[in-house]
Amino acid sequence: MKTANIESDAARFEALRAETDEHRQRHGCHAYVFEDGAGLLATARAERPERILELGTAIGYTACLLASAEDRTQMDTIERDPDHVALARENLEAAGFAERVRVHHGDFFDVLADLPGPYDLAFFDGLAPSLPLIELLYERLKPNGLLICGNLCLARGANQRLLDAEFATAERWHIDGHIENGATSLIRKTGGST
Repeated sequence: MKTANIESDAARFEALRAETDEHRQRHGCHAYVFEDGAGLLATARAERPERILELGTAIGYTACLLASAEDRTQMDTIERDPDHVALARENLEAAGFAERVRVHHGDFFDVLADLPGPYDLAFFDGLAPSLPLIELLYERLKPNGLLICGNLCLARGANQRLLDAEFATAERWHIDGHIENGATSLIRKTGGST
């Protein structure tokens, strides 16, 4: 496991973090900046993942953080916006991760149908997830795999009730904690097989 300072390792991608924020303002899109790069990197590094799945690439900031956790990590990341896909590929190439990170263009469900898994870690950073998407991520995670799930706080109504019930099912999930000042949940797969 890499033992270098998490803060300085995360700072390596600070320019890309700032570029993401600037891009969102220019492009008028939903590429909001993940606010806890050090927390994301520390979480990924503690997991020592061989395979990572990311849903919501934007222009590649979090993909770079996750890929930097382990030199052996292979990663699939999915993004719907074609402009973001092109920028993410450029940014991952510039960071030296193009050989280990595959950026897939398309809808989460469509692309996931062709990605067999299993994954050690999955990171969701889109708008509030739906229960069918969480169920699909559950299927793709290895037993004891970790789901890093942002934006659960954006779920409303029936979707919120369904997600609350799903994550309260101890036979399937265990809440391990939070990062990003509580905005992103760390949820461990406790049951099932891949």
